[in-house]
Amino acid sequence: MMEYQKILDLPKQTVDKNKSFITKLKRKKANSIDDMFHEKHEEVFEDIDCLKCGNCCKTTSPIFREIDIKRIAKKQKMKAVDFIETYLRIDTDGDYVLQTSPCAFLDQEDNSCTIYDYRPLACEGYPHTNRKNMYQILDLTLKNTEICPAVARIVTELEKATNMDRPKPRTQDGRG
Repeated sequence: MMEYQKILDLPKQTVDKNKSFITKLKRKKANSIDDMFHEKHEEVFEDIDCLKCGNCCKTTSPIFREIDIKRIAKKQKMKAVDFIETYLRIDTDGDYVLQTSPCAFLDQEDNSCTIYDYRPLACEGYPHTNRKNMYQILDLTLKNTEICPAVARIVTELEKATNMDRPKPRTQDGRG
């Protein structure tokens, strides 16, 4: 986890740079953003092992949709209403989220998920860097740089690879 913590510390040191990069990305074509993220996602996840980190499960909550609640409650041999009462609360956006962190379904011995086979869709897709229409969630991606070492590394490496983090060279007349 120590090496992953170092990766997580980078976005905190470069908040303005990351915001600027994400703002510039928003001006690019949607499918080119997808291509950039998907390629880097595959590359980064060849090195990063989520079970060595688990920071997402330790610090944040997924959104639980009604279908997630029903499925998980059934597998836990609970009524949906009891599952909600035991584990969930409604957040300021009106979504069901966990009452506490770390996640009640996180096995803290090995960072595995005790409901992995029927986890919420939000968990299944996390950190969402390989989904379609990445341009729609660039602000969320920026927030996730502080939670997920893989996202932090993906964004950092994309900044370097695209040269979007460098100032434009000046022309002879001094204009950018």
